Amino acid sequence: MASNLETLVTVFGGSGFLGRNVVRALCRRDYRVRVAVRRPELAGYLQPSGKVGQVHTIQANLRYPGSVEAAVRDSHVVINLVGILTQGGAQTFDAVQAKGAETVAKAAAAAGAGLIHVSAIGADADSPSHYARAKAAGEAAVSAAVPSATIFRPSVMFGPEDQFTNRFAALARMSPVLPLIGGATRMQPVYVGDVATAIADAVDGKAKAGATYELGGPEVLTMREIIEAILAITDRERTLVPLSFGLARLKAAFLQFAPGAFKLTPDQVTLLERDNVVSDTAKAAGLTLEGLGITPDSLEAIAPQYLWRFRPQGQFQRMGV
Repeated sequence: MASNLETLVTVFGGSGFLGRNVVRALCRRDYRVRVAVRRPELAGYLQPSGKVGQVHTIQANLRYPGSVEAAVRDSHVVINLVGILTQGGAQTFDAVQAKGAETVAKAAAAAGAGLIHVSAIGADADSPSHYARAKAAGEAAVSAAVPSATIFRPSVMFGPEDQFTNRFAALARMSPVLPLIGGATRMQPVYVGDVATAIADAVDGKAKAGATYELGGPEVLTMREIIEAILAITDRERTLVPLSFGLARLKAAFLQFAPGAFKLTPDQVTLLERDNVVSDTAKAAGLTLEGLGITPDSLEAIAPQYLWRFRPQGQFQRMGV
C-alpha cells in the first residue's frame, strides 16, 4: 500500500488560524505538506507540526499567478484557505477571495491536482455584503475551473488564537459595557479543529467530489447567547447595550480604522444582519460535519480551555485562589 508520504498536499494560507490546524491534521496522517504563504520566513512555527522535512514553506501570493503555479507544481492535492475579514491596500475581497481563488483553481487544474476550497456560510452573489459576494464569486470560479473540487463553507470558527471569542473576551477585560450588534442573529459556531478534520478527510477521499459542504457546530446560538457564554467562561459581568444596525454602521465608519479588538467595518455589520447557520438543504444531503462522520465539539466544551487567561485571576479563578 502506498504511503501518504508519497502524496504532496499544497496548502495556500497554511499559516493562518485555520491553516495551522489543517497543517497539523495533515501531518498526523503522514502527508507531505507544502505551505504556500506570502511571508514564509514568518511561518517557521509550522515546522514542528510534522516530522523532519515533512512540512516545507514557500513564497506565493494569490495576486501573482506565476508564484501560484510554482507552488502547485507536482502537487497531488491543493487546498485554498486564503481569506480576509477586512480589506487593505491591494488585499481586497475581490483580489483575494474571487480572483485569487480562480488563480489557485486554474493552477490546480493545469497541474492535474485535486482541489479543496474553503469558502464561508453566507457566500451569496446577491448579498449586500462585499465579503459574501466575493466568496460566492470565488466558489463559482473554482467550480468552473475544477468541477470535481470540494468546497467547504464553515460558520464562524472558534478556537485558540481565533479573532472571534478572543476578541470579545479581550473587550470584556477592558470595558464594563459591551455593544451588542445583531443580538438576535443566529450563528452555529464551529470548532476550528473539526473543520481541519473535515478538510483532512477530504484529502483522504472521504468527501464527495464536486459537492459543497456546510460546517457548523452542534448548537445554533444567537449573538447575545454567544457573548453571554464568553462572559460566563471568563467570569466577567458586563452590561450589553444593543445597537441598531443603522447606528452600528455609523460607528463602523470610524471604527474601521481602529486597531485590534476595537476594529469594526461597515461590511462586518452588514454580515451580522443575516443568520450564519447550516442550511436544511445541506443537512438533507448529508453535506455537513455529521455527514462526514464527525461529531462536532461545542463552544462550551472547547472555549474554557483557552479563554481562562481572560479571567480576573486566570486559570486559578474557579479554584478560589
